[in-house]
Amino acid sequence: MKNKSIILLGIKHSGKSTQGELLANHIGCPFIDIDTVITEMTGKTPRELYNENGPAGFMEAEENACIQTAQKYKDSQVVIATGGGICENAPALEKLRQLGEFVFINVEENIAAGRILKKAERNEDGTWKNLPAYIAKENPKTEAEIRKLFHTFYEKRTETYRQIADITIDTKDKTKQENARFIAETLGF
Repeated sequence: MKNKSIILLGIKHSGKSTQGELLANHIGCPFIDIDTVITEMTGKTPRELYNENGPAGFMEAEENACIQTAQKYKDSQVVIATGGGICENAPALEKLRQLGEFVFINVEENIAAGRILKKAERNEDGTWKNLPAYIAKENPKTEAEIRKLFHTFYEKRTETYRQIADITIDTKDKTKQENARFIAETLGF
């Protein structure tokens, strides 16, 4: 894996950005977060783009961010964290594929769901804010409903990412530094 770029894939809250930064520091190469590239290119966060322009508009912005990243780093080793839904954006994946290996960071379902709930906030009217769009659109009323919606999504996405990835790394409920060491060792760094 040395000298190839590492493209981290996984569901939202799997730790791609956190682990990507730690891995890039360990290797001594740049770290790129595609969500940050999208924001820099459009002036809007991925969530804002998705809410304002729908899935197609967001996917176009994501593809453009991947095109720019692939062009800029085609002759460099970098660690890239992708957005959680990139598995449904084949053109964006195709642009990144030319840079290196796809590494699926698989996190246990209960950990990812807990991270989603930690960021979610309940409004006075019983609705929730700061939920991923695929959950928010179902208008869940309870944490149990959020976990149930996430379960179906998690099962589907996990299988999709396993099929796309060159390497799957199952992280554990450990510190981010322990997981970073595990990922680096697994990748041969």
